[in-house]
Formats: sequence, structure tokens, C-alpha cells
Amino acid sequence: MRVTKFTHSCLRIEGDAVLVVDPGGFSERAALTGADAVLITHEHPDHLDVEGLADALAQRPGTRVYAHPDVLPKLTAFADVVTAVEPGTAFEAAGFTVRAYGGQHAVIHQDIPRIANLGYLISDGGQSVYTPGDSFTVPEENVDTLFVPLNAPWMKLSEAIDFVRAVKPGRAYALHDHLLTGTGAQISNGHLERLGGTSYAQLAPGTTLP
Repeated sequence: MRVTKFTHSCLRIEGDAVLVVDPGGFSERAALTGADAVLITHEHPDHLDVEGLADALAQRPGTRVYAHPDVLPKLTAFADVVTAVEPGTAFEAAGFTVRAYGGQHAVIHQDIPRIANLGYLISDGGQSVYTPGDSFTVPEENVDTLFVPLNAPWMKLSEAIDFVRAVKPGRAYALHDHLLTGTGAQISNGHLERLGGTSYAQLAPGTTLP
């Protein structure tokens, strides 16, 4: 399993095939090149760039897309390649085993309705990666590599630290980090490095994990 972190919340995971998670509007469209399957955690545009996904599917019509049923109205233009995924569901995508967790986006404000959100635990049978979307839902299985949200309107840093501690991964990397300035990231990263209880780092966009 080879994992490349793109800008903000997009991951490209490669094995015998290519799986892309959350190709949003802040992320490089190149992440979708050659994708065999795409996972969408929720409908917000920083996680789902519908136009970019449509362009990728036009180039590679066999690509499969997986998302919560509530997201499907955003994907009607290519509904024939979309599979609805409910929380708790396990399925195969691009040769990887995937299990969906959660169900709801974290609370932004009491006056803003909550939407559907899925976290995905992705495994090649040897290593696993967990990406939670916009939530701190803790999976029930062991996690080798965790991507932890670093900054968002719906979170505070203490929640990110407690999330890493609860998951107890082998290692952790920043996710949802495009909204934070360099100075802010340095401060937040320092706290996560000291208090998360595991190896942690923020990756530059385009970095592939060893």
C-alpha cells in the first residue's frame, strides 16, 4: 500500500489498483489520474469537487464511486458508477477492503443542520489507513496509519489530540490542513507531536508515505 497526501483532505492509495479519497476543490485534480475507485466522505466542496470528478470519469469511465446515500443527489450525472454506502458497511474498492464508520458530520454550530459523513478504514490485508472525513469517529479496529483533522470550523485542537489517543494508531498524519496558516500549523503540530501518544507529522502536498 502506497499512500500519497494531496492538498487538504485528499488521499491517493495505490496497490494493484488506485483508490482516491475526497478529491475536493482544494486538492490537485492530478490525484484522480488513473483512479479505479473513489471514496467520498461527505458532500462539502472541499471534499467533493463534482466537476473535477466528472472530468476524471470522462477520461476513465470504469471508475467506481462510493458515497453515503445522502450524497448521491450530487452525483446524478454519473449515477451508473456510484454505489451507496451505509455506516458499518464493508466492501471492496480498487482491490482494497474498506469499512465505513460514523454517519454524521461533526457539529459546526447548533443553527447549521448536520449532514451525512463517513469515515473509511482502508486495508490491503497487511496495512490499514483510516480517514475520518469531517468527524472524530473512532473505528473499532486497529489502525496502522491515521489521518487526523488539523483545523476546521467544526473542531478544536484538543479534540484532535484526544482522537489520536483514542484510535492509538501506529502513526498519524495531518488531514484537513489547508485552512491553517504556517504559523498556526507549527503551533498545532507541536501539540500533536507532544500529546498524541504516537509518531505524528504534517506532510507537504504530494508526499508519499514510506
